[in-house]
Amino acid sequence: MAGTKGSQSVRNMVWSLGVVVLVAAFAYIFIPHDDTETPIKRVDYRIELATARRAAPYPVVAPEGLGTSWKATSVRYRGDDFATWHLGFRTPDGQYAAVEQSTEKPSAFIARSTQDAEKTARTEHIGDRTWQRYEGGHYDALVLREGKATTVVTGTADFKRLAHLAAALKSAEPSEPSAPSAPSESSKPS
Repeated sequence: MAGTKGSQSVRNMVWSLGVVVLVAAFAYIFIPHDDTETPIKRVDYRIELATARRAAPYPVVAPEGLGTSWKATSVRYRGDDFATWHLGFRTPDGQYAAVEQSTEKPSAFIARSTQDAEKTARTEHIGDRTWQRYEGGHYDALVLREGKATTVVTGTADFKRLAHLAAALKSAEPSEPSAPSAPSESSKPS
C-alpha cells in the first residue's frame, strides 16, 4: 500500500507539471507580445548646452548641421570635481557616438570615455586640427587635447561616422565685449 501511494504522488506531480507547461505554452502563443525594438527617445540638449557653455572653463562643443538622422539620446554637464560635458547620439546606421569633454586628467578621462581603447599611431586631420585615433574592443575614438580640456568623440560607430561628428563640432566662443566708443562731438563739454 505504501508503494502505491508513493507512485500516485509522483504521477500527480508529473500531471501537475504537464498542466503548468500547457498553460505557459498557451499564454506564450496566444497572448500578444511585442518583439519590436523600443523606439529611442530624442532629447533636446539646447538648455544643457547653454548652461555648460556658461559654466565650463573651456569652449564647450556641440555638432551643427548633422541632420535629423542623427538622434541625440543623452546629455549632461557636471561641474563638481571636473567640468565634464557629455552628448550622446544614435547614428543613422543605429550605432552609438558621443562627444565627451573634460578638464579631468587626460589619461584617466580618455580611458573612461573610450572604455579603455588603446592609442594608435594613426591620426585624423579634421578641419584645421589633428585628432589622435584610439581603437578598442567596445569603442573606437578620436581624441583632441587642446587648452584646458580634452575632447573625445567615441562610440560603437565606425571611424567615418566619428570623423563626421568631429567635423560638425562647433563652440560658441565668448563674444568680445565691445570697446567703449569715443565721446561724440555733441557730448564733449564745451
